Amino acid sequence: MTRLTTAVRGLVIALAALLAVTGASATARAIPGPKAPADFVALASVDRTIIQDIRYFTPHNFVGERVDGYRQPLCILTRPAAEALRAAQRHLLPQGYSLKVYDCYRPQRAVDHFVRWAEDLDDQTMKGEFYPHVDKTRLFEDGYIAEKSGHSRGSTVDLTLVKVPAKPTRPYVPGEALVPCFAPQDERFPDNSVDMGTGYDCFDTLSHTLDPRVQGTQRANRLLLKDTLEGLGFVNLAEEWWHFTYKPEAYPDTYFDFPVSAKSLVASP
Repeated sequence: MTRLTTAVRGLVIALAALLAVTGASATARAIPGPKAPADFVALASVDRTIIQDIRYFTPHNFVGERVDGYRQPLCILTRPAAEALRAAQRHLLPQGYSLKVYDCYRPQRAVDHFVRWAEDLDDQTMKGEFYPHVDKTRLFEDGYIAEKSGHSRGSTVDLTLVKVPAKPTRPYVPGEALVPCFAPQDERFPDNSVDMGTGYDCFDTLSHTLDPRVQGTQRANRLLLKDTLEGLGFVNLAEEWWHFTYKPEAYPDTYFDFPVSAKSLVASP
């Protein structure tokens, strides 16, 4: 009888231990993803008039599919950067323009997705629009793809100008015929932005903000965007007319990886 009791007791202990391990594993799997610091905000909570066209949430980008980490079409930025955009919007609206953001905070997992895509030389799905003149083997060497991005620090934004009232933009249809990003505006994908000389994320030297081949209205549009933002603390990346970083950066040495989602924010929009 004693031996039986001891055996049963051992079985109960073993079963309890197994349940404890299983429960611990379940708890570990249920841990939510990383959160943003408290000073990260949804841009819409600061200024709802700024148009958002978050391209990496859609397949209309150089990768050709939704990018890892983009769970919502949401612009997230550090609060100082978002408030500077609000100031820019207040300056532009009386002139008949609105800002439109294409990308804001970008998680490191998205950058990693870009790197994997760039290393897959067989995937040329979106070449016809985004990098017609660039051999994919040169994307790293030419600086179009890198293992780290300033976007992951939270104070960098990709954006353009739109005439108000803004016209709707039709959705991109995967598989549709692609037109080079540097083609005349009436031939490119019908984005509702003003003519900047190239489309967004155009891997071409024509995207350099002050490229001397870009003149007339196109140059004036670039300078209006650049001068407005630089007057409010942003710095333009010379190789990309759409790319601006608010200075001083709140996190100059930190590359975050929380998902682009309202749930990542301490206070949801």
